[in-house]
Amino acid sequence: MRASSLLDQLAERQLLIVTGKGGVGKSTVCAALGRRLARHGRRTLLMEVDPRENLHRLLDVPPSGGEIVPVSNRLALQHLDARSVLDDLVREKLKVRVLADRVLASPVHRHFTEGAPGLKETGVFGRALRLLDGHVPRRAEVPQVVVLDAPATGHGVSWMAAPRLVSDVISSGPIGHMAAEIASFLEDPQRSAVVVVTQAEEMPVQETLELVEEMQRRLDRRPELVVVNGLYPELPADFEPAPDDLLGLLWAQRRTINAREIGRLAESWTGPTVHLPLVAVDGGSALTTAMERELAVQIEAVR
Repeated sequence: MRASSLLDQLAERQLLIVTGKGGVGKSTVCAALGRRLARHGRRTLLMEVDPRENLHRLLDVPPSGGEIVPVSNRLALQHLDARSVLDDLVREKLKVRVLADRVLASPVHRHFTEGAPGLKETGVFGRALRLLDGHVPRRAEVPQVVVLDAPATGHGVSWMAAPRLVSDVISSGPIGHMAAEIASFLEDPQRSAVVVVTQAEEMPVQETLELVEEMQRRLDRRPELVVVNGLYPELPADFEPAPDDLLGLLWAQRRTINAREIGRLAESWTGPTVHLPLVAVDGGSALTTAMERELAVQIEAVR
C-alpha cells in the first residue's frame, strides 16, 4: 500500500483555512488548491469573505454575489458577506418573517452584531459547516471540503479563535450552542486544516513565524502546510552578472534573499513545506492553471 501524500491527507479534511500576508499570492494558491482537490475527486467549495471578491477573476466565472457558482466538475465558488450571514441566521432561528424583520431592523441587533467580538467570524464558519452538513440551495452539490480564503495572517488566528471566544461569552441559547459546535470542529485536526501562504522575503517569513507561534499558544495546534510562493529560479553555479546587466543583478539579488529567508523559515518551521516558483503568467484562469500544475507536483511529493 502506498504512503498517503500530503494532498491525500488534506483531502480528508472538511475545511481548509488558507491564510497568509497580503500580496503573497494567497488567493491564487487557494484557487489552485481548490482545483487540485476537485481533480483529486473531492467535491470542493471555494469560499471567500474579502469584500473585493477576487476569486472569480482567478477562475474566469461570474462574481458570486453570495450565490454558489459552479466553476468546473466538482468545483464551485461562493462569496460571503459576514453581515448577511448573521442576518440569515436570525431568519433561520426566528422562522416567523415579521418577527425576524423586526429584529433585523432593531438598532440593538445592529449594534450587538457589529460590536460583539468574533460573532461575524463565527457566522462564516457556521455557514461552512451547514453546507458541509447538506444545507445547500436546490441544484447545488453538497461539498465534501470547503477551502476558505481567509483574511491575512494578522487576523488569521483571531478568526480561528473567534468561535471559542463567542462560546465562552454566550454559553447558552442558539448562538452559544452554534459557537461551541464550531469551536470543537475547528479544534479537531482530523476535520480542519490550516494552510499558510508566504514568500521568501523578510516580512512575509516573519509574519509566518509569528502566526505559527500564535497558533501554538492560542489554539494548541500548528499549520498542516506552509506554501512558499513566488520563488525566483536558482542561479547557475557559474553565473556572474556584468555590472551593466540590470536584470541579471536583480535576479541574483532576489534569489539570494529567497535562499536566506528559506533558511530562516526552516530554522523554526520543520513541518510540511511546498516551494512554488514565480510564474510568468498574467492573472485569471491561466495563472491559476499554471499554479495548480506546480502545486500538484510539489504537494504530491510530500509524505
